[in-house]
Amino acid sequence: MIPTSIDKFVASYIKSNPKEKRQDIIIQLKAAVSAKQEGTLCSQCGQQIWAIGTAIAGWNACFTCLTGEADDSGDFEIDRVC
Repeated sequence: MIPTSIDKFVASYIKSNPKEKRQDIIIQLKAAVSAKQEGTLCSQCGQQIWAIGTAIAGWNACFTCLTGEADDSGDFEIDRVC
């Protein structure tokens, strides 16, 4: 995964999804990052959750369960809250 900050991810996400509310995305991302740091696991397979995917999808899931793909090397993950 490619490390990114919440601020950088939100800026990119809002650019591609202009109808989304910036503050809502930030809140969802912070909650997902906290859940990941607390050890929350994917509700489907038990692997570590993908914070970005969890925040956007609205359920605790790993990259593979959310996307159906195994290679996450080109996708982003939050490495710090701000």
